[in-house]
Amino acid sequence: MLRTHTCGQLTINDVGKEVTLCGWVARRRDHGKLIFIDLRDRDGLTQVVFVPQESASAYQKAQELRNEFVIRVSGKVNKRPQGTANPKLPTGEIELLSKELEILNSSLTPPFEIEEKLNVTEEARLKYRYLDLRRRTVFNNFILRHRLYKIIRNFLDCEGFIECETPLLTKSTPEGARDYLVPSRINPGEFFALPQSPQLFKQILMVSGIERYYQIAKCFRDEDLRADRQPEFTQLDLEMSFVDEDDVLSLSERLMQLIFKELKGLTLKIPFPRLKYSETQTKYGSDKPDLRKEMGCPFAFLWVTDFPLFKYNEEERRWESEHHPFTAPHPLDLDILEKAQEKVRARSYDLVLNGMEIGSGSIRIHNPQLQERIFRLIGMSKEEAYRRFGFLLDAFQFGAPPHGGIAFGLDRLLAILVDVESIREVILFPKTASAICPLTGAPSKVDEKQLKELGIKVTKRQHLKIKDKT
Repeated sequence: MLRTHTCGQLTINDVGKEVTLCGWVARRRDHGKLIFIDLRDRDGLTQVVFVPQESASAYQKAQELRNEFVIRVSGKVNKRPQGTANPKLPTGEIELLSKELEILNSSLTPPFEIEEKLNVTEEARLKYRYLDLRRRTVFNNFILRHRLYKIIRNFLDCEGFIECETPLLTKSTPEGARDYLVPSRINPGEFFALPQSPQLFKQILMVSGIERYYQIAKCFRDEDLRADRQPEFTQLDLEMSFVDEDDVLSLSERLMQLIFKELKGLTLKIPFPRLKYSETQTKYGSDKPDLRKEMGCPFAFLWVTDFPLFKYNEEERRWESEHHPFTAPHPLDLDILEKAQEKVRARSYDLVLNGMEIGSGSIRIHNPQLQERIFRLIGMSKEEAYRRFGFLLDAFQFGAPPHGGIAFGLDRLLAILVDVESIREVILFPKTASAICPLTGAPSKVDEKQLKELGIKVTKRQHLKIKDKT
C-alpha cells in the first residue's frame, strides 16, 4: 500500500506516529514560512503542514501544489496548537507535520470548486461527474446504495432466495413503454430488445423449480423522462412459487422494516395499511396518495390492491391489460371475464411511499387455459400470442406452479432515503431529462461502416430503415 492510514482515520490517539497519507489537495493556504493543505480521500480530511525547518524539500515542493493535485505525504502526527482544533472533523484535533512529499499527479483547474454547497448547473455536474462524486454529500449517496444492496442480499439469502441473472439481450415484447432495440449483425433485419423488466424470465424460473428468485436488475424503457424516471434504472425483482398476496406483502414489509431500521434508524410498524384501488380513487382521487400528514409520520407506507385487470383503449377501441397480460384476475371475477371487463379485479398490488410508487407486483396466471382467455379478451390472437410470448407459453405446458412477485424501484427508494427530489442524485452516471449523457456525449452518431454491417440506413428524420433480408 502507498499509505499507512486514510485521511479520515487519524485521531489524538495517533499523536507521535510516523504515517503516510495519499489523496487529493482539497485546499491550500500559504502563510509565508508555513503552508497548510487539507488532504482529502474518500474517508475524510486531514490537515497537513509544511515548514522548511522540518523538511526544506517537502516545503519547496508544496509551493507547487494546487487544488485536486494527487499527492503522497509522510510525516509525524502532531496535536494541533491550542485554539486551532476543528471539532467538525473526526481528524480535527491533529495535523500531519510533513517530512516527505511526492506529487503523484497534477490537475487542471476544476470547472467548479469541489465543495458541498455548489452553485452550478446540473448539466455541468453531470459532465464532470467524476469531480462531482468527490463531494462528500454526493459520495455518501453511493455508500448508502452499497449498504442497501448488502441489506437486501443478506435478508433474501436468509429467506431462501437465489440470486439469478437474466439476459439483457432478449426478445422484443412491448407492453406499453417502448423497447430499446439492438440490431443483430449476424441476423440482418432482426433485433434484440433490452428488457423493460425480467418478467418473462422470472416466470420461467418458477416453472424450472427455482421457487424463490431475486435479482438486482437493470431495466430499460424508452419513455419521456422526469425527475423519477431514467431510460435505464435498477429494480429489485422478486418472484416466489406457492404463495398468495399475503405472502408477498408480508415479506416486502419485513424487508422495508429492516432497510429503514438499518439505514434511517426508524422503526416501521407492520403490517402496512391496505386500501383497494376503488377506495383510493373515492377518497384521494389518486392511486398514490401521500398519507404522511394523515398518519403523522415521516417516511408513510401504503398498499394499494385490487386494481382493475383491464383498461379500455379509446383509440383502438379494445380492452388491454392494466399492468401486463400475465396478471391473474381475482378468483371471484372469473365468471364475468367475458361479460363485464370493466369490473374485473386484478390480483395486483402497489407499494406507495410518501405519494410515490416504489413497488409493484401481482399474482401471476399459471393456468394455460386462463392465459388464453386473457389474450383473447385483449384482442391478441393465438398466433400473435405465440409469436410474442411462445417461449413462456410453451413452458407453462410443463407444470407451472402458482407464483407471484413484486419489483421495487431502487432508485426511487434511495431518493427517498437520502431525501432528494431527483433519482439522478442516486445514480452514478445518469442521463439528463432529454435522455443525454453529458459525460460521454451518448447517444451519438456511429460510423457509416457500422451501419452498413447492420443493414441500417439513417434517414433525414433519423428513422431507421431496415434492408430486406433477401
